[in-house]
Amino acid sequence: MTENPTACLLIIGNEVLSGRTRDANLQFIAARLGELGIPMREARVIPDVPDTIISTVNEARARHTHVFTTGGIGPTHDDITSECVARAFGVPWEVHEETRALMAADYARRDPPVEFNAARMRMATLPRGAVPIRCDETSAPGFSMGNVHVMAGVPRIMRSMFEALAPSLERGRPILSRTVHAHGVFEGNIADGLAAIQSRHPALDLGSYPYYRSGGVGGGVALVAKGTDEAEVEEAARAMAALLREAGGDARDGEPAG
Repeated sequence: MTENPTACLLIIGNEVLSGRTRDANLQFIAARLGELGIPMREARVIPDVPDTIISTVNEARARHTHVFTTGGIGPTHDDITSECVARAFGVPWEVHEETRALMAADYARRDPPVEFNAARMRMATLPRGAVPIRCDETSAPGFSMGNVHVMAGVPRIMRSMFEALAPSLERGRPILSRTVHAHGVFEGNIADGLAAIQSRHPALDLGSYPYYRSGGVGGGVALVAKGTDEAEVEEAARAMAALLREAGGDARDGEPAG
């Protein structure tokens, strides 16, 4: 997995940090990146503070192959992601003429027509040199600037932007995942054995996830192996299933039922 490109997600917005809005994008992006062979190595939630956005973007883009941002590219005063990315790259933030024309035409043909005012013009203003990410959900684009990919925070728009961007991303071998679980077995019973399996498979990510069931019926543990080598992932999954059986559990494939 270390040979694959890596990704960082920056979730930008005071509303997420305050609890006003629940982030609905991280799980989708992480899962899709895994399918593309781009493991997500970091995810951060940061406020609408220019210095924080600029410094975090610069730090993340130096450490990772791809940086994805969500939020802060709308028409209001606190939508400052785009201009902050321009400052991070040291380029002007200016009206992107092709985008301005596309958005103006889109608003004009609506019934009734919508005014393409100064607030909406902010969404057509991009860092110089940015490549727009155009999608079917809106005429207001996201954009890529170097290895930084700026997307909307609204989940349906973000997903459309991500799928439009995906074909152009540098990628690696897909991240494969196998899960085994057992009811009545807990982490304290299998911790040493799982550590031994991990030591035999250093290229894999092995995880242990306890689960609990309501109604006094107890719970168990799910063990997950992730990696790019199918044979090694399967070998580790078999070893984890054997470990669960040795601990007295009825090892089963897949996620436990709710």
